[in-house]
Amino acid sequence: MFSSNKRLSAVAIACAFSSGSVFAEDSSLTNPNISAVLDGFYQSGDRGLGGRSEGFGLGETEFAISANIDDMFYGKVTAILEVHDGETELELEEAFIQTMGMPGGFGIRAGRFLSDVGYLNNQHIHTDAFADRPGVYRAFMGGHYFDDGVRLTYVAPTDLYWTMGVEAFSGKKMRAEDEHDERDFSSVGVYSAFTKFGGDIGISSSWQVGLSYLRNENGKTYLEDEHEPHVDDDHDHEGHSHSAAYTGENTYIADFVYKWAPNGNYKYQHLTVSGEYFRVTDIFSFEEDHEDEHEHEHEHEHEHEILSAEGHDDYHQGWYLSGVYQFSPNWSAGLRYGEVDSFEAHGDHLDPQKLKETELSLAWHQSHFSTVRLQYTNQKGTNFDGFEDDNIITLQYVMSLGAHGAHQF
Repeated sequence: MFSSNKRLSAVAIACAFSSGSVFAEDSSLTNPNISAVLDGFYQSGDRGLGGRSEGFGLGETEFAISANIDDMFYGKVTAILEVHDGETELELEEAFIQTMGMPGGFGIRAGRFLSDVGYLNNQHIHTDAFADRPGVYRAFMGGHYFDDGVRLTYVAPTDLYWTMGVEAFSGKKMRAEDEHDERDFSSVGVYSAFTKFGGDIGISSSWQVGLSYLRNENGKTYLEDEHEPHVDDDHDHEGHSHSAAYTGENTYIADFVYKWAPNGNYKYQHLTVSGEYFRVTDIFSFEEDHEDEHEHEHEHEHEHEILSAEGHDDYHQGWYLSGVYQFSPNWSAGLRYGEVDSFEAHGDHLDPQKLKETELSLAWHQSHFSTVRLQYTNQKGTNFDGFEDDNIITLQYVMSLGAHGAHQF
């Protein structure tokens, strides 16, 4: 990421100090980077777990502005426009400040931003090699998890790349459903910790692995001890949602990525192989109402005892494995397979569900700023209400206007 050459030429030093105010001449301070990303598609069927819907549509049309604030801070704002069921939705995805040049390898980010857990989550969706995020992301992260909070990171001074960090968020997008609107949710609901390390293999290959943990104080679902059908008003598992469809108190993520390019030159040919595994545990408890209506008829508040479900080790889990090969400067092909194993609450019991997705993608890139993609998806669902096994064709374009920063590893 940074050059190993630490020598500065006399010309560079002279240029740096020729002005009384170096930062006043930094164009990023007075001329912010402004960009837009256009995402349009046609799809022959509906994707499960909040994926794209059948017909013509717009994906996440992104508007972003970013700049160095001064020599110590960087700021960015990203807004997302999306059309679903004929309605235009506007959401602020990013609005954060980031420290620059803190000593000791530390960094702080505050505001609204993408969590750095996992591999794909901290990347914008338009950078993906497929039309939709893997099913495991749509199920457990709402596609990609962004929230209001703060992050502290540290990059170790080692030959091997090694970074680690902790985050705290409001957690509103990761809350379990509250059917009766009686839960007292924690205002700081999500905490996470992650570490990533990687390196090079010769001059043509590089790799990175990561481990992440996310604690969701509001993630456990309370099941009623009754045999009434479960009604889910807050989570649209088959429709459109930016919130997690399935939650739990603890989420564990393991990820890896391997990249290859001849002599390290990615322009003409390169291969990327990546995968992630998610496990979400402590997903429910039984809720028993011990209120005696006759003895407490004048009281306005209910007392509930939350009992852990003994004898149950149920958990949600999912994974995907992806390979994308750019075989010429203008063409790339990708193959991805993933599964999601989850449970749906119905009264006092859980019903197992399973989703399998196989995706083939062929993309044409006129430049780094434009992509036209044709994708075939085979989806198979077991016990998902309203879910249909289907073969789906997606035709998508992704076009970037204005300043466009380098993609992450």
